[in-house]
Amino acid sequence: MIRTLRDAFKIADIRRRLAFTLLVLVIVRLGSQIPTPGINTAYLTAWWQSQTTSAFNFFTTITGTSFTTMSIFALGISPYITSSIIIQLLTIAIPKLEELQKEGAEGRKQITKITRFLTVALAVIQSVSMAIGFGSNYLTNYTWYNVILVAVIMTAGSAVLMWLGEQITIKGIGNGISVILLINILDSLPRDLMSLYQHFVMGKSIALGVVITLIIVALLIGLVLFVVYLQGGERRIPVQYAKKMVGRKMMGGQSSNIPIKVNTAGVIPVIFASSLLSIPSMVASFAGINTVAPTTTAGHIIKGLSQSSWCNLDEPIYSIGLLLYIVLLIFFAYFYTSISFNPLEIANNMKKQGGFIPGIRPGKPTSDYLNHVLNYIVFIGAIGLLIIALIPIVLFGIFGVGSSLSFLGTSLIIIVGVILETLKQIESMMLVRNYKGFLND
Repeated sequence: MIRTLRDAFKIADIRRRLAFTLLVLVIVRLGSQIPTPGINTAYLTAWWQSQTTSAFNFFTTITGTSFTTMSIFALGISPYITSSIIIQLLTIAIPKLEELQKEGAEGRKQITKITRFLTVALAVIQSVSMAIGFGSNYLTNYTWYNVILVAVIMTAGSAVLMWLGEQITIKGIGNGISVILLINILDSLPRDLMSLYQHFVMGKSIALGVVITLIIVALLIGLVLFVVYLQGGERRIPVQYAKKMVGRKMMGGQSSNIPIKVNTAGVIPVIFASSLLSIPSMVASFAGINTVAPTTTAGHIIKGLSQSSWCNLDEPIYSIGLLLYIVLLIFFAYFYTSISFNPLEIANNMKKQGGFIPGIRPGKPTSDYLNHVLNYIVFIGAIGLLIIALIPIVLFGIFGVGSSLSFLGTSLIIIVGVILETLKQIESMMLVRNYKGFLND
């Protein structure tokens, strides 16, 4: 690995791209420290300290804690992520978008342009909603001018992050949006490691502290390996193409395969399920509804939907919300896969090209076979995703730690996925120049 990294830095193009990526990430982190003018930071600090629900945890993680300080990059790239998911879902419902998606490079350019406009619109809605929702305590001077000023600055910050991400993709290393998301998550890593130390190691004897530290390290390594396996695992369905005459030449006859990833939907099911269940808690936080010691039916229901109430041995009744979370996660895993992988379309394309799965007739039997395999694979991937997502929830419920650990759960999938994707891109650049790559070291 060290030799491979040294060889990578010998290549001027890779060295230049890495330097550009590092420069952009420094700009991102500096911008995350600049407070938005007109924000009452003292009130925000007190308000965040009073929060006991996990409604904002994931949003705080992906913005690199700049959301809690309401910096100029407070919204982060979440509007862009939401916009991309919405557009991807709409390509199934709107034929025009589906046609653009199939038009190649030009169609993708148009979809990218639509995604950008939707990103700005979502950023405007989020920033204005926060300014009005928090009320007069949120702004130093609660006037329509300050509301507009804060909305413009935060929207511009989100748009700048989107542009910087695109610049990394073009001139740097890796997918820019993913890299910015990664650096935001890693921003909380030192604080999270300190949280683990304080909960499990501090105050213990040296011998016991060493044993606990080794156990934690072993568990983290095992979890990372599990995520790597989940992200890289796939089922390859063999495809054989029949020979046919094209002019005077015999074409076809080659073998190929259809790769179906075990985790076909990525982190989307977790994001959808968490976001849906966090909406009542967010509304309760703004409305001042007591969910710590609820006295009303609505308060008890909202507390049951909050992740911070699950797996609590003192109040097991609220863990019923965890069952709903599990059902939603599995449902969204199947739902998102169904709109991103169409067995019927694949079967028809194979039939047109003279391809077939050995032992399976072309057409509908092929589509039915792909559906059967896909349902089996999606269930395995959903269970793996569920195991990873539940770890921080269980840690928080039983030990009082885990809810704020940014490198566990969903974030760990993002971290591993982005790092592997970036290493593969560096490897492909090096292989062109006959260097040995990272993943084959």
